[in-house]
Amino acid sequence: MSTFVTNLSNNLMASSGFLALPIESNFVPTVTVDFAANNWPLVIGIVLAYVAFITAGSYIMAKQAQPFDLRLPLAGWNAMLCIFSFIGMLKTMPFLIGSLMTQPYDQTVCTNPAESWGTGPSGFWVMLFIYSKVPELIDTVFIVLRKRPLIFLHWYHHVTVLLFCWSAYSTMAGSGLYFVAMNYSVHALMYGYYCLQALRMCPKSFPAVLITISQIAQMFVGTGVCVSCWYYKITGKSCHNDTSNLIAGALMYGSYLYLFCDFAVRRYVFPSKASKKLE
Repeated sequence: MSTFVTNLSNNLMASSGFLALPIESNFVPTVTVDFAANNWPLVIGIVLAYVAFITAGSYIMAKQAQPFDLRLPLAGWNAMLCIFSFIGMLKTMPFLIGSLMTQPYDQTVCTNPAESWGTGPSGFWVMLFIYSKVPELIDTVFIVLRKRPLIFLHWYHHVTVLLFCWSAYSTMAGSGLYFVAMNYSVHALMYGYYCLQALRMCPKSFPAVLITISQIAQMFVGTGVCVSCWYYKITGKSCHNDTSNLIAGALMYGSYLYLFCDFAVRRYVFPSKASKKLE
C-alpha cells in the first residue's frame, strides 16, 4: 500500500477531530452505552406513546375542519435536522472511508468500536445519532397536525430505526458506523430538501427522485452489511456484533428495501394524485 494512500486514510480518519470540542475529543461511550443497555423499558414506552399519539392524534385531527399550518416551524425543524445531519456526516463518513482505504472489509465491520470509531469525535457523533432517533419522532407530529397523509412506511421506519439503533448501540455493534454515516449523509440531503419545500424555495427542476434513490442505495448497503456480519459470525470469525441484532437489522433493511422500492415505483413510475401529496 502506497504512502499516499496511507497518509490520505490517516488524514480522513483524523478529520473528525477538526474543530472538535473537548466533550467530543474526550468522549468515552461507557455511560451512554450502559444507559441504552439498562433502559429498554424507556424506549419501549416512547414507542408505545408514539403509536398512541398517531392513533389519537389522527382521530382528533380528522374531526378538525382545518389543519394547522406550521409551515415556518416545519422549515425551522427541517433546517435544524439538516445542519445536524451534515455535521454528523462530516464527523463519521471520512472516518469510514479512511478505514476502508487501509483495512480489509471484515475488520471495518467486526472490530470492537471501543478500539476504533467508538471513542472521540466519531464516537460522540455516533452517540448523538442514536439518541436523536427519539426527537426525530417529531417529524410525525407535523404530519398529523398538518393533516398530511401518514403512510405506513413513515411511522414503521421511525419505530424500527429507533429500536434497532438502541439495540445496536447497547451492544456496541462493530458495523454501526456504516449505518450512522450513511444515514447522516442521506438525511443531510433529505431534510435540506424538506426545508426548502416548506419555505417554497425548492426549484421545481430539482430531481426529488435522487433522495429516494439514495435511500434505496442505503437499504442495499445496510442489508449487505448485516448479512456479511452474520456470515462472519456463523463461520466462526470473531466479529463484534450481536447475532440477534444482525438478524433484526437484515430483516429491517430488507423490509425497507421493498417498501422504498414500492414507494419509488408508485411515486415516480406510476404516480397518482394521492402520491404527489406525500412530499
